[in-house]
Amino acid sequence: QVQLVESGGGSVQPGGSLRLSCAASGFKLWQYTMGWFRQAPGKERDGAAFLDTDGSSTYAGSLKDRFTISKDNVKNILYLQMNSLKPEDTAIYYCAADPQYGARRSRDFDYWGQGTQVTVSS
Repeated sequence: QVQLVESGGGSVQPGGSLRLSCAASGFKLWQYTMGWFRQAPGKERDGAAFLDTDGSSTYAGSLKDRFTISKDNVKNILYLQMNSLKPEDTAIYYCAADPQYGARRSRDFDYWGQGTQVTVSS
């Protein structure tokens, strides 16, 4: 069955970097729209970055300047490189997958990982 397992979260100082990984099994990454969502305490889960089956990527707001979504089709792993981290990036980060091209809303995604905590603090 489809399974997504995130890793790479942790605590980092402002200005630091982290790379999140999402190991996928039960399907091939290149066949699905993949997304990274994040949920800060007391807030809704919001989309951060998306990667469609044609290789195109989209980002929420100004995250494109600091975040990069990518994948390794051989290893079947999705990544999120996060640079110049800010305290407002603190959240649980979730990996999600959906077979529909262009899926963007959280309710559109059928498959989710368990999440990984990212804390940005001095």
